[in-house]
Amino acid sequence: MKFIETSLPGCVVIEPQVFGDARGFFYESYNEAKYCEAGIERKFVQSNVSRSARGVLRGLHYQWPHPQGKLVSVLEGEVYDVAVDIRVGSPTFGKWAGVMLTAENHRHFWIPEGFAHGFCVVSEHATFSYQCTDLYDAKADGSVRWDDPAIGIDWPLSSPLLSDKDGKAPLLADVPEARLPEYRA
Repeated sequence: MKFIETSLPGCVVIEPQVFGDARGFFYESYNEAKYCEAGIERKFVQSNVSRSARGVLRGLHYQWPHPQGKLVSVLEGEVYDVAVDIRVGSPTFGKWAGVMLTAENHRHFWIPEGFAHGFCVVSEHATFSYQCTDLYDAKADGSVRWDDPAIGIDWPLSSPLLSDKDGKAPLLADVPEARLPEYRA
């Protein structure tokens, strides 16, 4: 496995070693020892799968005060995946990192606790998988507007299909600090 740091400290792209032949392919998608060696020492307690059509954008979501770290990948199709640092006091607060995740490149993206997360589908359909470090808690659910100009994410689409919740999400500057995680060095 190859662990690639992004512009956001802690957010890591993971490239597994893929073994393929005429029958198909095999790769190790998770290995606790290798992840720990790379500094990702987390226990995953919830696994989710979503399927979306081209043009769907989900996010930017986070949980506070029960944050979830997420290990995400694509099982079918292609998505542009984004993490945004929303930790109050962080030197990279409001900054983002994006990565293409596809069924072909087999990449995974680690988004630690304290970051908002979203993705948009750029293929006909995409099946998206994510492992979470904490259980979903509706009371801790939060979101930030996908097109917040202060964040300036360079999404590969301009008119996404959004849920009602995502369409009404606030700008990051409008989220009360008490509803955002704190940076801990």
